[in-house]
Amino acid sequence: MLLKLIPSMSADLLKDDIKSCQDKHKENTPKSSPFDFVIKQFQGKRSSSGKRKEQPSAIKEFFRGFDFGKSEGKDRREIEKTEINNSGDDDQSEKQDLSAEDEPPRLVSEEESPSGKERFNQFMEKLGKKPNTKNLDLNNCALSAADVIELASLLPFLPELEEISLSWNGCVGGTLKSLTVQLHHVNLLKVLRLNNCRLTAEDVTSLGEAFEVVPQLEELDLSWNSSVGGKLSLLTKKLQKGCKLKLLKITDCNLMAKDGESLAEILNAIPNLEVLDLSINKHIGSSMKVIAQDLKNVPGLKELNLHMCGLKQDSLQGLDTALQHLAELRKLDISGNKEIGGGFKDATVHLASLKNLEVLDLHQCCVTEEDMTVLSQVIPLLSSLQKLNLSSNKNVGVSSYPLLGRLRFLPKLKSVAISNCGLGEESFSSLAEAALHLPELEILDLSWNKCVGGNLKLLWEALKLATEIQVLRLSSCNLVAEDLALLTLLMQDGHLARLRKLDLSYNNNVSDEGWAVFCQGLAVFKELSELDISLRPSSCRDCGMWFSELLAALTKLPALAELGMQRWVLSESQRKRLENFNEDNKRNIRFDC
Repeated sequence: MLLKLIPSMSADLLKDDIKSCQDKHKENTPKSSPFDFVIKQFQGKRSSSGKRKEQPSAIKEFFRGFDFGKSEGKDRREIEKTEINNSGDDDQSEKQDLSAEDEPPRLVSEEESPSGKERFNQFMEKLGKKPNTKNLDLNNCALSAADVIELASLLPFLPELEEISLSWNGCVGGTLKSLTVQLHHVNLLKVLRLNNCRLTAEDVTSLGEAFEVVPQLEELDLSWNSSVGGKLSLLTKKLQKGCKLKLLKITDCNLMAKDGESLAEILNAIPNLEVLDLSINKHIGSSMKVIAQDLKNVPGLKELNLHMCGLKQDSLQGLDTALQHLAELRKLDISGNKEIGGGFKDATVHLASLKNLEVLDLHQCCVTEEDMTVLSQVIPLLSSLQKLNLSSNKNVGVSSYPLLGRLRFLPKLKSVAISNCGLGEESFSSLAEAALHLPELEILDLSWNKCVGGNLKLLWEALKLATEIQVLRLSSCNLVAEDLALLTLLMQDGHLARLRKLDLSYNNNVSDEGWAVFCQGLAVFKELSELDISLRPSSCRDCGMWFSELLAALTKLPALAELGMQRWVLSESQRKRLENFNEDNKRNIRFDC
């Protein structure tokens, strides 16, 4: 009703009413009114250099659109026209400023913000990486301290982030705190890799403090950070009981005995642990008995790596006791612990019970003949075993107990490494017989066993049946031309068809004729990717006429990517042919000469 009545009022009467209302309002209001504010704004704009256009007052906004009669409308139009003429011509930029002031502020989304997704994309592109909001892979990117700080500022915009890999970036050390204080923004984080980042004690402390804000963390890799040694407790004491950690790698971190004790104390807090890698920490061995006692708290452990941990015979016994609680163990590596030699006779009671064990690495453990007696009885019982490494244990070859012959009871074996084991003709023959019963064999390493030279024929039948073999290592085996001829015959008969890596290095006794015959049959290795025929470091020899046969064969080996020919002396013409080979044949073979 009011809207209908207003147009019928006379303009003078309405003006008087408005003035009366304003006067009354002023009396009732101690200081100011909304109209005063609007009028002051209007007057301020009119008096400030005369450049900006008048903004409509609150009164005009209220009565805009009402018809007060022709005379009133005419008067208003004349006033507005006069004001426009007086104000002069406004330039375009001033109109834009006024428009911006009139419009309400627009909220900017994180995606549009220069500090959000756009900044993250620019950051990744600067490092030559494809942006990925779930997996942040910045391994070996030569990050600077400034880069780490910038990355930290971007974490609030990556709420879906699950993996952070900053390994092999030395400048992360000393700046990690700037990153960890922002980890609460990425509470879905599952993987954190900080290998070789030169972490400091402060970094370790800040990382520990961040554990409670990343409750989903499953993998933590701190390998090759020597400053972690002696300070692991700064990290472990912050682990929350029942955390979801499944993988913990602390390789070559200069861990001390007290670090081992700190680790043992928190194993009950990480019941889901599946992988524990403490390798290359030679001072942690003295605390291994303490660690072993608490391994019962991680019954789901699948991989235990204690390579080069300074283990002794007593720690080996403690470990064996712990094995009774680790029925799910798939991989056990205790290699490189020379002082455990002689301790297996009292420490294999529970090893035989590991029915799920797939990988056993005992290389360079200085096993004694007594150890071999026990191992010959235990290893054949590991029915799931797929990889066995006994390399650099001289007594494997000279023992009267036929461990190698008993490998026939492990039909799932895919990899057998018996390098530098002092094999004799008898033990080599036993291995050859066992190999007949290993249909899934993919890798066979017999390097540094001189008895193989001239006796490779013992493996003839086994190699014919080894349809899955992909890697054959015969380095420094004292091979002769007859042995290479045998390999050639096998190739020509269609055997070893899946071979990808062949190591014939350090066999200086092979004659030029032997190499020529071998190279003539080499072309049938269609899947071969690596070939090494290098000579021993202390020798050199002119490359014979077989060099042409070799180059001819290379043109027919589409998968070959690397050829080792160290210490072979090439003539000038031979060297030029080798240098031009890739360009002439559109190949990309790496020649190691």
